[in-house]
Amino acid sequence: MDPLPLDGITVVAVEQAVAAPFATRQLADLGARVVKVERIDGGDFARGYDTAAQGLASHFVWCNRGKESIALDLKDPRGRDVVRRLVADADVFVQNLAHGAAARLGLDAATLCAAHPRLVAVDVSGYGATGPYSGKRAYDMLVQCEAGLVSVTGTPEQPVKAGIPAADIAAGMYVFSGVLAALVRRGTTGRGGPVEVSMLDALAEWMGHPLHLALHGGTPPERTGLAHAVIAPYDAYPTGDGGRVLLSVQNDREWRRLAEQVIGRPELGSDPAFATNAARVANRARTDELVAAALGAVGADEAVARLEAAGIACARLRDVSGLAEHPQLAARGRWREVGSPVGPLRALLPPITLPGGDEARMGDVPALGQHTEALLRAVGMTDAERAALRRDGVAA
Repeated sequence: MDPLPLDGITVVAVEQAVAAPFATRQLADLGARVVKVERIDGGDFARGYDTAAQGLASHFVWCNRGKESIALDLKDPRGRDVVRRLVADADVFVQNLAHGAAARLGLDAATLCAAHPRLVAVDVSGYGATGPYSGKRAYDMLVQCEAGLVSVTGTPEQPVKAGIPAADIAAGMYVFSGVLAALVRRGTTGRGGPVEVSMLDALAEWMGHPLHLALHGGTPPERTGLAHAVIAPYDAYPTGDGGRVLLSVQNDREWRRLAEQVIGRPELGSDPAFATNAARVANRARTDELVAAALGAVGADEAVARLEAAGIACARLRDVSGLAEHPQLAARGRWREVGSPVGPLRALLPPITLPGGDEARMGDVPALGQHTEALLRAVGMTDAERAALRRDGVAA
């Protein structure tokens, strides 16, 4: 089999929570060696978020497979020296410490790239290195609020945050793509260089559609729950067996098919109150009543079958357990098991499918400090030096 795309690339990450760990996990899946530097006192604080994964934290399991963990006290010069030794042989460095912390430790991207011109070094922050918000605490939900995501999510009465850490994930994916781009550039110029990604910048990019509506003379979309602000019918409707099915009618031809084949009232296809999307939006309540009555008379399986037979886009409204048992994921063989300190855990293959059948490297979830001894040896620490680091609580 061919090597994975990032085989031979070494990443050192002083990381915590989600944004940076999610990015470096993508790199590990593609073959990079990722060394995760954690705090002595408990490690990455995401380890303590919950105990849902057989005693491990679900966030940590999700974002940290395939990494080597070294536990160091970076307040001690000897701990920082170990990181610098690791970085000297690395291709990529990623950090998402609190604002100013990396610079105080000499581990910011600019400092490290000045010392190692081929290094790709990434600073991940909440709001960026400059500006009035640079020092502001930035947790995912706070950034969702600042980026306006909450303003367009929810019902007319109640804005809500996204149910996943959208700001963290957005930042993580731009770190991932930014690192790949910088490595490509290094391949042609020989130079690495600093990369900066902020959660606000990343999520603001994802807000492009409502942002451009507001910027260019329109108004931001109203919160409409599961309904679409400017298309009808486009919503989730209850079925007779307690399920819910979402459907989307994209044009008037589809409405005529829906009226005839699902609602059972073909005359609605030409009725001026419903014949055009503009009319259906203006009469949204009546339109929804007609669709709800038709789907409410059958079970979810029958509703989906009728909609698909009519060529109407539809989906079941699944919960997370439904996703875990999704027949499409099962049919495509998307599930694997990864090792962990508590035994094998179920995990999804990453979304990038590689050519030639090469499969992502889904390594084990590390215990805190599991690889400290091996890594200290690898950077040339003597037996006496390693013993002193452990004795003094600098390494664990």
